[in-house]
Amino acid sequence: MFKILKGGRVLAPEDRGEQDLLIAANKVVNIADNISPLPDYGDVEVIDVKGKYIVPGFIDQHVHLIGGGGEAGYASRTPEVVLSGVIRAGITTVVGCLGTDGTTRHMTSLLAKARALEEEGISAYIYTGSYEVPTRTITQNVRDDLILIDKVLGCGEIAISDHRSAQPTREDITRLAAEVRVGGILSGKAGVLHLHVGDGQRKLGIVFEIIEETEIPITQFTPTHINRNPYLLEDGIKFAKMGGIIDITSGVSPKSGARKSIKPSKAIKYCLDKGVKIESITMSSDGNGSMPLFDEKGQIAGLLVAKQDSLYEEFKDLIKDEGVDISDALKVLTRNPAKSLKLYPQKGCLKIGSDADITVLDNNLDITHVFGKGRYLVKDGVPVKKGTFE
Repeated sequence: MFKILKGGRVLAPEDRGEQDLLIAANKVVNIADNISPLPDYGDVEVIDVKGKYIVPGFIDQHVHLIGGGGEAGYASRTPEVVLSGVIRAGITTVVGCLGTDGTTRHMTSLLAKARALEEEGISAYIYTGSYEVPTRTITQNVRDDLILIDKVLGCGEIAISDHRSAQPTREDITRLAAEVRVGGILSGKAGVLHLHVGDGQRKLGIVFEIIEETEIPITQFTPTHINRNPYLLEDGIKFAKMGGIIDITSGVSPKSGARKSIKPSKAIKYCLDKGVKIESITMSSDGNGSMPLFDEKGQIAGLLVAKQDSLYEEFKDLIKDEGVDISDALKVLTRNPAKSLKLYPQKGCLKIGSDADITVLDNNLDITHVFGKGRYLVKDGVPVKKGTFE
């Protein structure tokens, strides 16, 4: 069935002004000033979105699809994501990962969850690995996972500068980066090394050493949680100015209880003010991951769970509170992650031939409609598609 989104302002994410958008099956097939139903189309649904924004579906490149946590014992293991929680936030593509626990959480379970979410209506991928080094994989190694398993885009989240990490050496991280690079080359994928960066004083030091002393390009690394504290943010700015891409975590903020952190929207604005290009910044939620709060002795002082809707909330704050142009704000959760993960132009944009992953926002930036590969997921602000067991 054809769908015509009529009269909205298309942000692709660049501003294309008021245009109509035609969806056929799971693709965007036309964007023009005026698109009218033709007899050859058969059944056509015309959706009036005048006065609204038509934008690419959001990409959340760091989600604990099967839950995470466990730092406070077995009862602190967080639950799996459910479809309605994803799509309510305008998200149409997710990338799943393991975290601290690679023992009771399994790569095969993560892969199965990604495939389940695909069946339920969104696009889902995964990173192979967990905090530890040597890290967990599905096949014999990281390279084979990338080459042989369609859903695997890279390796992560590998922990550095964190007391929960395996305390990897420079050689350990270099070897992993080489594995994902070659695996990405041979499979035509991004092959990124997605790095969890903790509170440690070493910050991104190990990454800077690898970039300086080896042939591995800076674009192979994606450090995340960069807004965790002020001194890590400064390292992130240095990294971005060298040509890398930094990932801000929307689920980490003073409001959530992470007292040393910088509010994500403010962190992005600060980076821009310091001369970082908008194309060098992405934002992800860390959704359904635990956020343990440790005291100075490394003991658990509190435990929180990151929410996926924080991605959408920080996007709004970036525009309303920080004054960032809406097209630029969209880039950090659409085109930028899509390019970093080599999903562009299939994902992260609105152009002829791209997947019909679309979020519609009203003039207050509230979500009214969400389409995943051309199918209704949210209609008039209410999820119309739910997970199998919701």
